[in-house]
Amino acid sequence: MGRGKVQLKRIENPTSRQVTFSKRRNGLLKKAYELSVLCDAEVALLIFSPSGKAYQFSSHDMDGTLARYRSDVGLPQSNHPHSRALVWKSEMEDMKRSIISLDARLRNFAGEDLGLLSLKELKQLERQMSIGIERVRSKKRRITSEHINQLKRKYKGLQEEHSRLQKRLNQLKDVAVTTSRISDANAFSALDMAFQVNGLQN
Repeated sequence: MGRGKVQLKRIENPTSRQVTFSKRRNGLLKKAYELSVLCDAEVALLIFSPSGKAYQFSSHDMDGTLARYRSDVGLPQSNHPHSRALVWKSEMEDMKRSIISLDARLRNFAGEDLGLLSLKELKQLERQMSIGIERVRSKKRRITSEHINQLKRKYKGLQEEHSRLQKRLNQLKDVAVTTSRISDANAFSALDMAFQVNGLQN
């Protein structure tokens, strides 16, 4: 038989109520700690016993976390320099943790510190690296293709320029040949006239 559903209501017996409070308080503090470690979450927990005694857990600075909470929900912040310093300290700690996390990921991508990763994390890293390598290859293929097309266009332009120059050179040769023939013809005509004049004089 399974356990029946427990009805939530105030425990009337003071001793039982105190025992339950201690057990549930410790369990809640443990869960808060586990959440902060497993998920890298910023956790702040405050508990006041029926007698008014305070119990607390904070994964970071409690004052800084409370100041951050007030900022996130839009509650007015204290203008006291100490409060502002706590907010800045909390933000700096967040940035520091982010930097450490990113640095660890970069080392993992470089094949370092892999012994700290689980099998699931290694598979995820392998998948991310495979995606990254394929993106690099795709980028390389695109750049290579663009470079080849650019060279082809340049080669075609050089061919067209060569053909244009060759055509111009042939035209110049034709003009030179025609000019040479005309000059030769004029020279022969002049020489023939000279002979004729000389013959008349004789």
